[in-house]
Amino acid sequence: MLAPSLLLLLASCQNGEAPPPAATSSGGGGDLAAVMAERGLTEDDVLAAAKTYAPSGKLDDYVIFASGGHGGNIIVIGVPSMRILKYISVFGPEPWQGYGYGGLSDDVLYTQGAQGGKEISWGDVHHPNLSETAGDYDGNFLFVNDKANARVAVVDLKDMMTKQIVANPLVMSDHGGAFVTPNTDYVVETSQYAAPLGNEYATIDKYQTDYRGAAVFWKFDKTKGRIDEAASWAVELPPYAQDLADAGKLGSDGFVYINSWDTEMSAGSEGKGKPFMESGASQNDMDYLHIIDWKKGEALVAAGKTKVIKGMRVIPLDVAAAEHVLTFVGEPKSPHGCDVTPDGSAVVVGGKLDTHTTLYDTAKMKDLIAKGQFTGKDPYGVDILDFQSAIRGQKEIGLGPLHTVYDDKGYAYTSVFLDSTVVKWNYKNLDEPTESLGVQYNIGHITAAEGDTVSPDGHYVVAMNKMSQDRFTNMGPLLPQNFQLIDTSGPTMKVIADMPIGLGEPHYAQMIKADKLHTITAYTPPGINPYTDQKSEFAVASGEERIVRNGKKVDVYMSVIRSHFTPDNIEVNQGDEVTIHLTSLEQALDQTHGFAVDMYNINVSMEPGKYEEITFKADRAGVFPFYCTEFCSALHLEMMGYLLVKPEGA
Repeated sequence: MLAPSLLLLLASCQNGEAPPPAATSSGGGGDLAAVMAERGLTEDDVLAAAKTYAPSGKLDDYVIFASGGHGGNIIVIGVPSMRILKYISVFGPEPWQGYGYGGLSDDVLYTQGAQGGKEISWGDVHHPNLSETAGDYDGNFLFVNDKANARVAVVDLKDMMTKQIVANPLVMSDHGGAFVTPNTDYVVETSQYAAPLGNEYATIDKYQTDYRGAAVFWKFDKTKGRIDEAASWAVELPPYAQDLADAGKLGSDGFVYINSWDTEMSAGSEGKGKPFMESGASQNDMDYLHIIDWKKGEALVAAGKTKVIKGMRVIPLDVAAAEHVLTFVGEPKSPHGCDVTPDGSAVVVGGKLDTHTTLYDTAKMKDLIAKGQFTGKDPYGVDILDFQSAIRGQKEIGLGPLHTVYDDKGYAYTSVFLDSTVVKWNYKNLDEPTESLGVQYNIGHITAAEGDTVSPDGHYVVAMNKMSQDRFTNMGPLLPQNFQLIDTSGPTMKVIADMPIGLGEPHYAQMIKADKLHTITAYTPPGINPYTDQKSEFAVASGEERIVRNGKKVDVYMSVIRSHFTPDNIEVNQGDEVTIHLTSLEQALDQTHGFAVDMYNINVSMEPGKYEEITFKADRAGVFPFYCTEFCSALHLEMMGYLLVKPEGA
């Protein structure tokens, strides 16, 4: 509880009064008014600090899962404290979590995550999405896309670990992923830059005939917590640079909406009589919002009306058009945001080169398609709805609207890139005036408390700003991005915290109630393989530790507990294939160990009860200490042992 003097100060601040004389902080910290004067703090600053300060041991109300951009990971942030709680390794190795350094995670990162047989050790994460039940976040899983390498990953939120990476066999890049249908039946991944499907080759002059996009519907098995690749399918799309996507909900359930740019089908080639992509793809006044009837598509797949490309069933473009699995409607130039309202009645689209947000009426569009009321076809035979007949209206909000999130009172919050503002507007009453809040600077994405669900919470919005040139201490020419926490609970919006993000380039984020997360504190019983959620057949109990040699193969069954490894001496011959089976016998909270072998690029994290498995060739002779990398006890430094590799011929 705040000290009475601070409560008095804050009350006076809220009433617009001067701070009371001799208002002192508790604990002998000095005169609060003097501290405010010394540091140049305003009353609003102190109030914002009180709204976001989290004393030791006080937990956050919400948790943000934000993309880590080029870091290939997820940033987990508490709200309102705006403290970083964790990085979740996804598409790149990370040593603290022992991800990609010799353990079981290698199979996820380097084998499952290989593209075209090539191991890839980085990713460009754009759009993490939480699993849903009936259109609400359920706190079970997180899905993550890799724009650079067309991959989707599954993160299990019970232990915050990446459990699966699927490599898209059709497309070369994705952006509109990994969005989910309202009951997480499918994880939807849409291509960004058109290319021949299946990673085939075609010259750029065949762009219109051979280049394509795709929307992939990855079937998710909620019981197993994994994507079922064999049950997944795709819809072939024209080469229009598909962008962001969202799934319909409630009355619009069964549809997916994807915006696009480059309906000009520009492919660059400056100097060959054609403009750069930048200008070539910005000629038309309208691009196409893609309307996909995924339930009809699912029926066509079941009926066998597909072709197979690189092992994936694909509804051909002509079939998707003829069956109205795919329909178009015009959208303002260079669109980027595509966000379904909480009631499912509208899709809000923002255009980077427009000043409006446009509300597409989902019921009207469904009715127009059912009645066959179209105004024409695109070059590939896809029917086009009349723009004015499909929309509910437009709202003037500023230059460069991008993404929109929602609260519990019927308001939408849109990021406006060129104006560097967050604009609050009533999506149910377009005549109501807007409220604009300046942010620093050039906001891209935006997130709100449960703001992508059927029941948003309100109170908090986060502006995810691309630039921060005068916000923080200069760290050189590569500046962090700035996440600004906005309090929307009062009569006007107010920024109450700035948070530098000095990692990658975050894009999208979702914010969930903290109490929806049900994380474990230990794997029980000891010996659980986190990638199967079952006790490993190779796990050991105390007293079962051993070393087994079978020719050139050596299996080491090792236990891990404060403060020793058993066995702590391993002798092998140069050239042996060594497998170390590690079982943490710990069950106590926060008693994590690590296991690293010097000079062998091996490092795994041993959370309580976890089973890990490391296989390597002992190709370098010598004496190699192994040790615990996570401070665990007073005898942490003594938690070590030796790998002795006898030279060949010794």
